[in-house]
Amino acid sequence: MTPVPDVPVQKEFSPTMRIDVLVSDWKAGLSSELPVEERERELYGQAWEAYLAGDYGFGLWCWHECDRLTNDLRGSIREVTRVVGPGRYFGFSHRKAVALAVPIERIYRPRKGDMSTPRTDAFVLPHYQVLCVYLAHAEAGDPKAKALLGIALGELEDRRRADPFLRHFETFRDLFARTGPAAGGPHTGSTVPLTGTAQGTAPVRRSSAK
Repeated sequence: MTPVPDVPVQKEFSPTMRIDVLVSDWKAGLSSELPVEERERELYGQAWEAYLAGDYGFGLWCWHECDRLTNDLRGSIREVTRVVGPGRYFGFSHRKAVALAVPIERIYRPRKGDMSTPRTDAFVLPHYQVLCVYLAHAEAGDPKAKALLGIALGELEDRRRADPFLRHFETFRDLFARTGPAAGGPHTGSTVPLTGTAQGTAPVRRSSAK
């Protein structure tokens, strides 16, 4: 894969449980006297630096955090950037690189009624991020990802109203269509079935510093 400017070279990819523990520890270490936005900025900054050091697991966290803030701040990327800090918004090039690096076989996909817990090496992703990962791998030529995406997209219309994060997948998909094939992978010629309308809002996350 050709390196992308400003996107760090992947050195490791910590699974979800490790990231959540570390972020929780960092969050607990923040002064309760700091304003909420300052605490969010400090927490995001620590995760951002870990991502820039090459741990893509923190990249997934920063990705979702930007999307959470975008939802909270009425879709304003300017406001999200003000909170996380200049130059720290987790943009499309970062999202695409991280999505392509996620090992599909380690994504935790519980079935309805499944009471099992994810393995410690699993990636537990919000539904919209799973769709983004499938799309990135499908566009890079992975037939399994293409099949999984096709199945998942069949539920998109039913879930859109209930899940405010799905519009971030639609934005990711729209940007993918505009920028061409994934870096280092063959273009699939838009063979992945697309449903719904891409919306011009940017992407959100599991935990906040609140």
